[in-house]
Parts: sequence; C-alpha cells; structure tokens
Amino acid sequence: MSLEHLKRSLEEAPIVKKGEYHYVIHPITDGVPEIKPELLEEVTCEMQKIIEKNCGQIDKIVTIEAMGIPLATALSLSMNIPFTIIRKRRYGLPSEVSIEQTTGYSKSKLYLNGLKKEDKIVIVDDVLSTGGTLRAVLSSLKTMGVIVKGVVIAVDKGNTAKKIMDETKVAVHTIANIEVANGKVIVKDI
Repeated sequence: MSLEHLKRSLEEAPIVKKGEYHYVIHPITDGVPEIKPELLEEVTCEMQKIIEKNCGQIDKIVTIEAMGIPLATALSLSMNIPFTIIRKRRYGLPSEVSIEQTTGYSKSKLYLNGLKKEDKIVIVDDVLSTGGTLRAVLSSLKTMGVIVKGVVIAVDKGNTAKKIMDETKVAVHTIANIEVANGKVIVKDI
C-alpha cells in the first residue's frame, strides 16, 4: 500500500495555533472534516502489518480517547482482538487506574479499566506530539504489570517516538513523521 491518501491529506491539513503550539487538523487526528473510508483503511492496514510483524501474540488492543477509537475499532474487527479505551471520564470501578497526562496544550486525567497484570497489549493511537500522554500511560501500565508489546502511532509530529523508545525501552512504531514549518505540514517520512 502506498499511503498516498495519508501523505496527501497531511500535506493539505490546516494548522491552527493554540498559544505557541501548532495544532495540525487532520481527519485521522481530529475527525475533521471527515474520515474517508479509504484513508482509514490505508492507515489501519499499515498498523496491522506493523503489529503482526513486530508485536507477537497480544491479548488486547488499547487506545486513548478519542481519536484512537476509530483506529482501534477497525483493527479489532480485522484482527479479531478485543480493545479497551483509556477514557477521559472516571467510572469509579474497583480496578480503575487514574493517569495524569500533560500535552502540548492541556493537562488532565485519564482513566484505565479492563486491563490486568500480565495482559499482553499493543497501544494504537492517532498522533504523537509532545509525548506527555504516552509517557504517562506507559508508566501506569508498567506499574500495573501489563506487558506492552509495542505502540503504533499514525502520525508522529516532531520525531517524539525515538525519544520515548530511548526513555521507556518500548518499541514505538509510526506511519508518518511530520513537522510544521512556515505554516505548512512537511511529511518527513512515510
């Protein structure tokens, strides 16, 4: 698969500033203006190839609310593996784990349910920017004794994956690596 839909859509993505943060608005990362089936299929097929090649046997796919949900849904259906969502809402279940996250433009809590010690999982998500959310999630999963077989991200903004791999020793695979320069998205690697 050539990933032409992803490349073209990234190059055409509008950018808005939130303070000093350059926010790329894209169908896979924001659902705006719409997620076309051919783009979703292209990205999730590539994710599945990465998971099958690099992650071995997994029990669950884990994603982070909200834009990881379409990716995890498509992968779950295609791979016949259940998925769980790290949510922004507290449910108060007995095994719920609270995760503090800090991103390039906000700070909040996430809540994890449905995982237990020695579960073998892969994390899938839409975008990696500062890495604050992923670092917090990986730290919590390690504390829980969950075995993270890998992380697969659709878009890495700023080559953050390598930094996180060096820090956590968890394999982080990305499909597209981009940077924002002069008000445009530059696709560095796909």
